[in-house]
Amino acid sequence: MRVDESITVSAPVEAVWQLVANPLYWPRDLGRMRSEHVQGTPEVGIGARYMLHFEVGAFQVGSLIEVTRHEPPHAIDWVAIRGLEQSGSWLLHRIDDRSCRVLLRVRYQAAGGLAALITDEVSSILVHRYIAGGLRALTRRCEGVPRRPDRDALTLAGDGREWLGRVGHSARVLAGARLLRPLRPDRYARAAAAVARWGQTPAGAYACLAILYPDEPAVIDELGALTFAELDECAGRLAGRLLEEGINEGDRVAVMCRNHRWFVISVIALSMLGANALLLNTGFAGPQLADVLRRERPRAVIHDYEFTELMPRSLPRRRRYVAWTEEGATEQRTLERAVEEADASAPAPPELPGRTTILTSGTTGAPKGAARPYPGLSASVSILEAIPLRAREPVLVSTPLFHQWGFAHFSLGQLLASTLVLRRRFDPEDALVMIERERVRCWPMVPVMCQRILELPKRVRGRYDTRSLRTVPLSGSALSGELASRFMDEFGDVLYNLYGSTEVAWVAIANPKDLRRAPGTVGRPPRETTVRILDEHGIRVPAGQSGRIFVRNELLFDGYTGGGSKDILDGLMSTGDVGHFDDHGRLFVDGRDDDMIVSGGENVFPQEVEEMLLSHASVRDAAVIGVDDEEFGQRLKAFVVAVGPVDEESLKQYVKQNLATFKVPRDVAFVSELPRSEQGKVLKREL
Repeated sequence: MRVDESITVSAPVEAVWQLVANPLYWPRDLGRMRSEHVQGTPEVGIGARYMLHFEVGAFQVGSLIEVTRHEPPHAIDWVAIRGLEQSGSWLLHRIDDRSCRVLLRVRYQAAGGLAALITDEVSSILVHRYIAGGLRALTRRCEGVPRRPDRDALTLAGDGREWLGRVGHSARVLAGARLLRPLRPDRYARAAAAVARWGQTPAGAYACLAILYPDEPAVIDELGALTFAELDECAGRLAGRLLEEGINEGDRVAVMCRNHRWFVISVIALSMLGANALLLNTGFAGPQLADVLRRERPRAVIHDYEFTELMPRSLPRRRRYVAWTEEGATEQRTLERAVEEADASAPAPPELPGRTTILTSGTTGAPKGAARPYPGLSASVSILEAIPLRAREPVLVSTPLFHQWGFAHFSLGQLLASTLVLRRRFDPEDALVMIERERVRCWPMVPVMCQRILELPKRVRGRYDTRSLRTVPLSGSALSGELASRFMDEFGDVLYNLYGSTEVAWVAIANPKDLRRAPGTVGRPPRETTVRILDEHGIRVPAGQSGRIFVRNELLFDGYTGGGSKDILDGLMSTGDVGHFDDHGRLFVDGRDDDMIVSGGENVFPQEVEEMLLSHASVRDAAVIGVDDEEFGQRLKAFVVAVGPVDEESLKQYVKQNLATFKVPRDVAFVSELPRSEQGKVLKREL
């Protein structure tokens, strides 16, 4: 469970820093906390250790913590060494010489199965209030205001009603997803013990599922099916072998694999070790891969055989393992061989859980590593409430597992005990074959994959029975209203469009009714997510007016691995996009805030022009960029993939008939295809 609270303090940042830089001072404002310095460690700074304990109602979160970052006067981070898992940060941002913004972030998690998840869910109500109250007390101290009782003090009756409401809501959502179902009591007890042993991580999830559904298929790929019991055993053997060869808790291991069983096994095995998984884009070119490996410095690399030639020459100093092998491959160190040679027993659980780092897409610059926590119950409930996913159903994950959207369905699959149907490469007709053969119920994709499906001849699409599909969740790039309508006309009202990013996870979700009634919308924020549209001064704007999109939820990332983060304002993080709400509370994304083109003094976002071009019957794909112009500063240039008779002038007239004159592209270039990333995003830097 993650809790972020922020406040603006009318005091210099240096003065506030003096009150937060040493954990011994925290109980003065966070009144339900006790703190004691551990002798033999530095008094302050990196490596200092403290016994930290606070109480909220009947819930207790306490640990031996160690300071892992200490950057006066801006940041202090801590992480638990023993006790209940927790970590946190004080982040201070200077506004001017007399004021600053303070963000206090706390993440905590108890092990013990579904009961512990619900405990986390319920206790977050109290923790939010507790931390907000502490920040208000800090503000009063810094501003010289006498201490007074907090008007927002917790009341047993009010909080009890809120607890019951939240537990009841979560139970209804989980029951609707068929997660609350009868099984033998002894299995539930053993499953809870497995989660208590490994924590709420991929290792804990699949250890639990191996007990609950040992003989059910967990993964189906080109090699066949692997049951939950087989998957857990295989991951345990691999973890043991990696440990023998020097991969330890806290080590970073890069994974460059397509969608297949060895990706899943590798992530689970690294989780068993407490190692940190760095997911690499399989579309990287050699120089880009070398740059990322040089910056992230992994201890070892797991990769498919096809990427062997891409590996930089520096890699012999690191351990390298081949995941998916090809016929005739000569590599000796393969995961399959490592599993065969390993002892059958899994290693002991690590003291601290490993983390997963997902790289940004790199469409606007070099890919950056973004580390994030594993989703808790509230995050999962938010998704299950917005998208009607069900437990124990086949899920065809067509989007890459290394990408945020694919990994999200890998994570949801751990909660739902999904059968993951995986193919190494996306092929439109092969996907339809798998849907019919495996009776797939959920099919997460990116929008360009929908386009490729619809480009199949109608007679080909008609060969396959896809009536099993209940949901087709999309994310990763903009979904045009025209494409959404065409896909639903063919496959039924099954589309769910999620807008988010690697940094903020999700922002809003559009269901089929939203996509029918308001084409182009990205929907509404799910439960436990706050979205605000702010102007350049950080002030909320009314419906219909565009501004920067800021969001707060449980899964905001912790910052880039190379340093830096997204802008944060009042505890909300910038998505990097500009958008607006309509009068019904539906969100629309107008474009990237750094994509805006100023032409002749007028502001133009390319996405609006692109969607207009895509609505033309003879246009299959389109992208718009700004190019230098001596007269107007910039002018619009469109790149179009045509599928019918159309010329430059007719396209310009089409845009002019529907949009303002200054939004008409001055130039139109016809191309055979647009450069796209593995996630389906247009690589505008290559246009």
